[in-house]
Amino acid sequence: MIKGKIIVSPIAYVQNSRSSPEDDHWGAIISEIVLDESLSEASLDGLETFSHVEILFYFDQVAEPQGFLMCRHPRDNKNWPRVGIFAQRNKDRPNHIGLTIEHIIKREGRRLFVQGLDAVDGTPVLDIKPVMVEFLPREPVNQPEWSHELMSNYWDI
Repeated sequence: MIKGKIIVSPIAYVQNSRSSPEDDHWGAIISEIVLDESLSEASLDGLETFSHVEILFYFDQVAEPQGFLMCRHPRDNKNWPRVGIFAQRNKDRPNHIGLTIEHIIKREGRRLFVQGLDAVDGTPVLDIKPVMVEFLPREPVNQPEWSHELMSNYWDI
């Protein structure tokens, strides 16, 4: 049992052309991550020297599901196995937290431009971290075949 509460505040907000959380075609989306005014612009210094960032964000625009399912067929596709919520990356999660790795396009002052971020316009960003090879898996990544099929159009343009 988890005790207590964790309180976090957004450090930035997403600005882009996506107004609804859709399942596919995120690859062409250019997002501006705009740093909150409470943080110094200098907190982004040096980030543009990296090729990629990890963006941790909050799915604030996802409706609370009725009778939250902790185990289900991904995207309700009966051709894929029924798996637990922690064996998929669905937006309907207990804490509505999203995490993705994105390519940095550029930085302009308080704005970081990335491509492919799967967060809709206005989404609060909880953290930004540079991607370092030393933090990536040190061994081959394995995943079931159904997950490749599920992701086949996710990053399409």
